[in-house]
Amino acid sequence: MSKWFDYTALTLVIVGAVNWGLIGIFRIDLVNLLFGNMSWISRVVYALVGLAGLYLLSLYGRVREIGRES
Repeated sequence: MSKWFDYTALTLVIVGAVNWGLIGIFRIDLVNLLFGNMSWISRVVYALVGLAGLYLLSLYGRVREIGRES
């Protein structure tokens, strides 16, 4: 279950990173383009990406633990 959650969070963060890249380079907000300007579903997508990013902060601790085992 944990591995599935890790992959889901990583995928959401990658989606967020690609969206920010598109905003920075082309001024295209893909989430707003697909779901509308701050519609409820775009707000859910943004919230999930943010929560996934916060969750992945724990990755630093887990990577450090794996490094100690080697």
